[in-house]
Amino acid sequence: MSSDLQQLYQQIILEHAKQRRGDGLAEAPAGTAVGESHQLNPTCGDEITLRAVVDGSTVDGISWEGQGCSISMASASVLTGMMTGLNRSEAAGLVEEFRTLMRSRGSVEPDEEVLGDAAAFAGVARYPARVKCAMLAWVALEEALAKAVPAA
Repeated sequence: MSSDLQQLYQQIILEHAKQRRGDGLAEAPAGTAVGESHQLNPTCGDEITLRAVVDGSTVDGISWEGQGCSISMASASVLTGMMTGLNRSEAAGLVEEFRTLMRSRGSVEPDEEVLGDAAAFAGVARYPARVKCAMLAWVALEEALAKAVPAA
């Protein structure tokens, strides 16, 4: 990865860490399915509570609150911007794509057309201790979507 690209990626992460999309748990509209997940990274203390609202099979909204390093907070912000409007299977596919990138230890080039701003975390993959930070919100989303079942 070129140093220019690394600088751009670092800038994207820092911007998302400062201007957090979806920060603050939002109430779900009546009649929608809601799932919530709390995840903690015991290694560094990062934590997040993520709420996913699903209308039918579409991710209608994501909100979260958390504390931690800029990587985990930026990752939650990026995820929020990417997932709203997708159906459950598209969201699951993006989580898998991101997980593959994070597990690559830097050997996989990110597909920016698929991952958008999440491609900025490609450099994080080279640091195994930081991968959990980047994955925290994504794991929370998986669990929240699994819990988001329509009210009976």
